[in-house]
Amino acid sequence: MATQDWSDDIVLVDLADDPELSDELNAITDRMEKDARDVVVNFSNVKFLNSSNISRLLKLRKILLDSGRNLRLCSIAIQVWGVFLLTGLDSLFEVNEDTASALASLQIKEK
Repeated sequence: MATQDWSDDIVLVDLADDPELSDELNAITDRMEKDARDVVVNFSNVKFLNSSNISRLLKLRKILLDSGRNLRLCSIAIQVWGVFLLTGLDSLFEVNEDTASALASLQIKEK
């Protein structure tokens, strides 16, 4: 996982596909429990999303919402987007087309 402190308030996470995906989601969730910031999660390398990973995403979302922070998902492949649509996750998460638009949406929201 490539995690980058994009600014003092925003963390950018580039996820890998399974089997690393589960560990990466756990790592960012653990980090945000200690030091919550706005998070952009780039899904460009993710080709499959299972129920365990969905659960981890929901936990990350809850941690950030409870701390008043924001979560943006971006660059979701069509096959993964299908999982979002079938499970209703598309209505729970804010999704942007790419990393630049996700970062911009967070910066606009801050003002």
